[in-house]
Amino acid sequence: MHSLVLTLLFAAAEPPEIPLWPQGAPGSEAKPAPEAVRVTNDGEHVVSGVHKPSLTLYRPAPGAATGVGVVIAPGGGHRELWMDHEGHNLAHFLAARGVAALVLKYRLAREKDSSYTIEGHAFADAQRALRLARHRAGEWRIDPAKLGILGFSAGGELAALAAVHDGAGVPDAADPIDRISARPAFHVLVYPAIPKSMPVTRDTPPGFYVCGENDRQNISQGLPELYLAMRRAGASAELHVFAGIGHGFGVRARTRGPAAGWPARLAEWLQR
Repeated sequence: MHSLVLTLLFAAAEPPEIPLWPQGAPGSEAKPAPEAVRVTNDGEHVVSGVHKPSLTLYRPAPGAATGVGVVIAPGGGHRELWMDHEGHNLAHFLAARGVAALVLKYRLAREKDSSYTIEGHAFADAQRALRLARHRAGEWRIDPAKLGILGFSAGGELAALAAVHDGAGVPDAADPIDRISARPAFHVLVYPAIPKSMPVTRDTPPGFYVCGENDRQNISQGLPELYLAMRRAGASAELHVFAGIGHGFGVRARTRGPAAGWPARLAEWLQR
């Protein structure tokens, strides 16, 4: 696992970004400012100032595609996006195992002076990503019935919202993509910010949950309760709580111990 992640961190240039709205995202028409990218001391890329939400697609090798696809929403407190350990690294890992991975760059509601909102813009970006992936499913070798969403931290909030919304398309929408369902086939929450309201039912898509036992109380401490709520409702869920680790471990070469193996557990779950 560690050698694989180390390879990912030094991978070649990422695939090109695919805009969610080629003509511009609704609500961002008057925001021409370019994105800002900072690089941490560890060489990780952190993005802010997102006004053109997009997907970066990692395709499996042609003969290896399983039909499973997953939209990956990085975290960053809705102020920035940690694109590597909560995005591209996992996408490389999944694509190598036959899963089409789509890293989402969404608009940031809590960035300084932001006019965006979580549900009105960030969540709209997540739903648009699911619709776009289904619209281009044949081209991207994705089975529309096997498309899910995964989110880290703040991105986990978007994934959780997607899981409990019906995601119905608008039948008479002018844009054919908006007519497509945004309901995921499954949802994966990795040390997520959990929405205050999570009305799960027996029809809630299956969930895979990951966190560290030392995470902050207002973040993923609620995952065990969500897991139990899913089970009480008759929905399927799997929970992994790793001892001795807190928030933000993601997919990194320096992560040690059992928590480093969570992507492998996810791949096994996706196969099942």
